[in-house]
This record gives sequence, C-alpha cells and structure tokens, in this order.
Amino acid sequence: MSKTSIPEEDAINVAAPPGFNAEAIPVHEVCVNDQKVSPALLDPAALKARLQFQPEWQPEITDENRHVIAADIIARRQAAGKVTKAAVLIPLLLKEGGLSVLLTQRTNHLRDHAGQISFPGGRMDPEDRSPNETALRESWEEIGLDPERVEIIGHLPQYLTVSGYSVTPVVGLVKPQAEYVLDAFEVADVFEVPLDFLLNPANHQVRLWQSEQGGRRFYSMPYENRFIWGATAGMLRNLYHLLKV
Repeated sequence: MSKTSIPEEDAINVAAPPGFNAEAIPVHEVCVNDQKVSPALLDPAALKARLQFQPEWQPEITDENRHVIAADIIARRQAAGKVTKAAVLIPLLLKEGGLSVLLTQRTNHLRDHAGQISFPGGRMDPEDRSPNETALRESWEEIGLDPERVEIIGHLPQYLTVSGYSVTPVVGLVKPQAEYVLDAFEVADVFEVPLDFLLNPANHQVRLWQSEQGGRRFYSMPYENRFIWGATAGMLRNLYHLLKV
C-alpha cells in the first residue's frame, strides 16, 4: 500500500513469515457445494441495487485467529498514532461479455505483500475525506485509472489485515480505458478476470497451513497463470456472500 518502506513498522509486519509460499500450501477443500450466485445478480444494475440495498447477510472471517491478531496490531498502531485506515477499489469493468475485475500484480520488492495480486488501493492520506477518495486516488496513482470513469456503487465490510490496516473495499463500475499507466515502484502488471469466475464457489479453494509459527487458513482462486489469495480472495469471498443471499 505504501510507496516506501517504513522501518519503524517492520516489527509488526507479520503478514507472511520468511519463505512462506501460499501456492505450495495444500488445498484442504474446494467450495464446489456452496450455493451459487444467480447470474441475474451479475448484471450491473442488479449488482448496484444489491450493494445499495443490502439484505441481511453474514460476512466471512476466513481465519478467526489472524483476525484477532490483526485487531490487536491495529489497536497498537492506533495507540502509537499511526495510520490504520485504508481503502481499495474493487473495479468492475463494464465489458460486452459481462463484468470483469481489474486486478494488479504487486512488485517483488515491496515490504508488504510483495508479488501478490491485489486491488488498487492503499492507506488513507490526511487529505482524504472518505474511503471513496482514498480508493480513487490510489487507483489513479497506481494504475492511472481515471476517476471520471468510475461509478462507486457501494462498500463491503472492513477487512482487517495483519499488516496493520482496517481496509474498506469500495466497489465501482468502471468504463474500461485504452491503457493503464502503472506505478513502476509498486505495480508490476494489471490484468482482468471475469467476475463470474471469481464468484463461482467451485473456483474457491480453502488452504490450511500449519507450522511452529502457528496455523493459517486462507482462500485461493487460481486463474490461468495468476494465483489470487489472501486478503484479495477474502474480499471477493465476501462479495460472493452478499450476492448469494
């Protein structure tokens, strides 16, 4: 999320231990028997209505243990006067064949989540008046996404990360642009995945990891040569839960 490393925060960065390879972790189960999302809800107008008038639904906390750890880290950061609020944009591209999700591949040298697939976004600046502003500003800075091409249609519940942030996922309908200008420091690549693929529970894998450092449970959604997992997969899983109701 940050453009530069902040050494004073390295001590609480436990997002992934050294040498952790999520793709090598065995698949515990595939959610093939979970309820499917109605294709009618993948229409932009129906999706917008669902986000703006949400029924009762239960967000999923993938790993209760890590959620507790993240809440504690965020509380300590807040007590130290550090920024703990962040926002990402879930960009839903309006394509003729249906909605697609625009995702980024982070560069390998970043302190947090290096090389991982993520949504454009980052920490809130003091000048940002809302998570919407943060998500749009960061999307412009990271991939050159024109804010005028984005219609924000709603939000998902805050997602706590063990890198010390409470992240607001901002959902937007996006008119595709001809090209994206990537921040070479932070973004290695940008690509699209069909929304119906990402919201199909048959493509949701649960992976379990155990070691002397503790356990971890997380979702992955491999697509072609891309490995989508962690917070990105967790937020997509919550969008799935909202739409399956």
